[in-house]
Amino acid sequence: MSEPRTRAGFAAIVGAPNAGKSTLVNAMVGSKVSIVSPKVQTTRMRVIGIAMVDLAEGSRAQVVLVDTPGIFRVAKRRLERAMVAAAWQGADDADIVALVVDAERGVGPETEAIVERLKERRSPRFLILNKIDLVAREKLLALTAQLNARLAFDRTFMVSALRQDGIADILAALAMALPEGPFLYPEDQAADLPMRLLAAEVTREQVFLQLHQELPYEAAVETDKWEDRADGSTRIEQTIHVQREGQRAIVLGKGGARIKQIGARARHELSQMLERPVHLFLHVKVSERWADDPAHYRSIGLDYDR
Repeated sequence: MSEPRTRAGFAAIVGAPNAGKSTLVNAMVGSKVSIVSPKVQTTRMRVIGIAMVDLAEGSRAQVVLVDTPGIFRVAKRRLERAMVAAAWQGADDADIVALVVDAERGVGPETEAIVERLKERRSPRFLILNKIDLVAREKLLALTAQLNARLAFDRTFMVSALRQDGIADILAALAMALPEGPFLYPEDQAADLPMRLLAAEVTREQVFLQLHQELPYEAAVETDKWEDRADGSTRIEQTIHVQREGQRAIVLGKGGARIKQIGARARHELSQMLERPVHLFLHVKVSERWADDPAHYRSIGLDYDR
């Protein structure tokens, strides 16, 4: 009796900022591996989520999903240039590229630029129209025709990542498009991101969710200390970096109320992710030059010299 066949490979998820890429990756993985907020450019680095897919006749596939930073047309700042470079590097290294488009927002300059660049690729290219629950069917069909007229995508999917509608179809198609070969990661692994970095991302998500109207996206979070204690709990110390004293006051809130709320929600989520009690201690620091610090870029996998 022959061994069940396996498939494995990388699928890069690209798109304009706030198209719903991270929500889609989390839905396909079945657990949280990438942070989500209404603020554009939340994802700064390539985040890898791993989905196991059962195929016909006992065969299985491991789809390694690369959630990339949103690609914007004009990257002026060093951080923006590094994020765009990371996104395209993720796409260039992948076996498949899936372009996610916010169906409600339609085709903007960023999406047009991505489509033009994808014309250079020979590997499979998928189109995923997201947030279809917010759009009339006629608009969806017109948008599909418009994008496929610019670039003949191998497959087109219509989904609502937030409602997890259509996710299984995308995963099955991605899995079948991957090459046959052994799995690249252990079957029970959901992400390829150091826990210290993932913990910092969880806190940064809460900063954005609670302050996204008040705080620029430049805010950063670093995990300074991580201690797994004998009683089975974990003690984590983190620093929230802002660029001005006024931003520090916003994060702290009146009488420290806001920072306590950020910490409580981040601690709750980390406890669920780690499946153990978490003691989280947050500090807020004014770091005017962090966006020009090469060490910070290295810590999140970005190229400072881009």
